Amino acid sequence: MTKIFVTRQIPANGLELLRQAGLEIEVYDKNEEIPRAELLKKIKGRAAILTLLSEKVDAEFFEAAGPQLKVVSNYAVGFDNFDLPEAKKRGIILTNTVCEELTEAVAEFTFTLIMALAHRLVEYDGYARAGKYRFWEPLGPGGALGRDLNGKILGVVGTGRIGGLVARRAQGGLGMKVIYNNPSPDRELEKATGAQFRQLPELLKEADVVSLHVPLLPSTRYLINKNNIGLMKPSAYLINTARGPVVEEKALLQALTSGRLAGAALDVYECEPAIDCDLTDRLELKKLPNVILTPHSASATVEARAAMSRLAAENIINALADQPVNNLAS
Repeated sequence: MTKIFVTRQIPANGLELLRQAGLEIEVYDKNEEIPRAELLKKIKGRAAILTLLSEKVDAEFFEAAGPQLKVVSNYAVGFDNFDLPEAKKRGIILTNTVCEELTEAVAEFTFTLIMALAHRLVEYDGYARAGKYRFWEPLGPGGALGRDLNGKILGVVGTGRIGGLVARRAQGGLGMKVIYNNPSPDRELEKATGAQFRQLPELLKEADVVSLHVPLLPSTRYLINKNNIGLMKPSAYLINTARGPVVEEKALLQALTSGRLAGAALDVYECEPAIDCDLTDRLELKKLPNVILTPHSASATVEARAAMSRLAAENIINALADQPVNNLAS
């Protein structure tokens, strides 16, 4: 029987598909990241491995698995944990779980962050829970007022599946003007939404809200750095549901604490799972009231995670059966 290793518990529907296909499954039995040394032992002799973004899939990984390894299926839309050239050299299939359900979930979550940040939802919730609400305040709870989004400018950086949907929903649902940056102009998006293409510096200067939707590549690491943050309006908000290292954390912290930037909502972090890379500098995201922090949970819906589980399993089943795989990482 073909042996499969799954590096973390995933929704049961995907595991059941693997079992129905006659595959022998071993799932790592702890709800935590598998230690590297244990991972390299567990994958030995496996024909297929189902990974998460936390597992680095590189030459060492492939060597540990052995020459029989045929496919690695990533339970994630991203694949920055993959060494693509090394896999290609060895003839190993790498897949991810791009799907409509995930796209929808992350786009909706992006708007949740935008609206919660603009309307100070987390701050107001804390104010009420702390027993500070004693009367209606014309200047806002504790003297803090939120901002309307209607008529404001949303700058979308990266208009792939998720960024494109965010642009469409912003224009149609919130009445925001949309500008965007992409490697090349997206004429279909422009026709559908009236969105206007901008070079990144111009987008950062104009936008009231900047939402990041780019993959993590050498070209996008620290895309939002000290210089680029300096171009943004002091009243602007930064939203990151993409990958943490797209933003230079130190520069963002300095901008947020100095008042150079109004606020940020982050679902991903530069040194993830750590929320802050350097706790010795006394600049901590967790201590800032103008920051919303979530634990890489933009796709954490029943619908999205079940669809991802199904796709991760189908990718393995199809690859092992020499059938076409629709979710090739590239």
